[in-house]
Amino acid sequence: MLEGIRIVEVEALGPAPFAGMMLADLGAEVIVVHRRVPAGTPGMGERSLLDRGKRSIALDLKDPQDLAVLEALVARADGLIEGFRPGVMERLGMGPEAAHALNPALVYGRMTGWGQEGPRATQAGHDLNYIGLSGALWYASPPGTPPLTPPTLVGDIGGGALYLVAGMLAGLLKARASGGGSVVDAAIVDGSAHMMALLMSMAPQGAVSMTRGRSLLDGPHWCRTYVCACGGFVTVQCLERKFYDAFLDRMGLADDADFADQFDADRWPRLVARLAGLFAQKSRDDWAAHFEGSEACVAPVLDPEEAARDPHLTARGTWVRAESGLQPAPAPRFDGHAAPLRPAPARGEHGAEIRAWLRETA
Repeated sequence: MLEGIRIVEVEALGPAPFAGMMLADLGAEVIVVHRRVPAGTPGMGERSLLDRGKRSIALDLKDPQDLAVLEALVARADGLIEGFRPGVMERLGMGPEAAHALNPALVYGRMTGWGQEGPRATQAGHDLNYIGLSGALWYASPPGTPPLTPPTLVGDIGGGALYLVAGMLAGLLKARASGGGSVVDAAIVDGSAHMMALLMSMAPQGAVSMTRGRSLLDGPHWCRTYVCACGGFVTVQCLERKFYDAFLDRMGLADDADFADQFDADRWPRLVARLAGLFAQKSRDDWAAHFEGSEACVAPVLDPEEAARDPHLTARGTWVRAESGLQPAPAPRFDGHAAPLRPAPARGEHGAEIRAWLRETA
């Protein structure tokens, strides 16, 4: 889908290389500029899943000759991705102003936690800090328990990498139409707050409360994860009435008056306790089999290895095995097909051929 698009990615951590991987999965040519490190440095020869489909050149950007190589790459690129704190790329001599002097149509993608401006812009932080401040962590766990989310998914990936990808694609469209470049300021605090729009859209209907455990999706007995007899877990989220009725029917609770009013928040804690007692009587796999084929909106919680063996995900090829081990397949799909899985390079693997190409196109 992105054939003919060239992205230069300056090595960073987390969401920036994920964004580069996604663009590579979609067919862009992504050249990752890895740091040039001494031979024998621990981890130097390791290949990263986040580099799949990319080409690698190792440079020391404090070396004027290597910086000149980056300049040549930027001059020939459609986009650049960097994930440093504000000001770092400027100090290296490749901030947006310098990059646009070389290539006015360049889409310059900046990935940070706090953003390019604001009191916290230059402070350290990580996923949980960003989504804690943005409001996105607030509804993450039942009341009385510390809010917790799957590591990196809400902040680094959801509010960070995916917003950077969206920004890069928008910038590329603008550049194609007008010839003008742009600077994408993708901040995890902004993206994760923006992700709250769906939940906050329920506020006028009274479905969102600032008190944890009283909102439509963080308090009800029908929107929970329950512990099973084996120590495994099942998820229940039967929001619409027809699905709630299907759930009650499968649980043998269709005629129980306690469960009749689905949206009575005062009853939720008591009904959570009752369902917890019922789910604790059977194993996770027993419950999964019990609800198989139903409209009750119940599913087991699987680890990635189990997920890779699930019949539905197996049929779709959602998880794949490569030389490096288990990894998720590229997404989204186009015309029903996932993009081909391309291997990750070793650090600096394509340095010689990239330098040769730069000389040929000088």
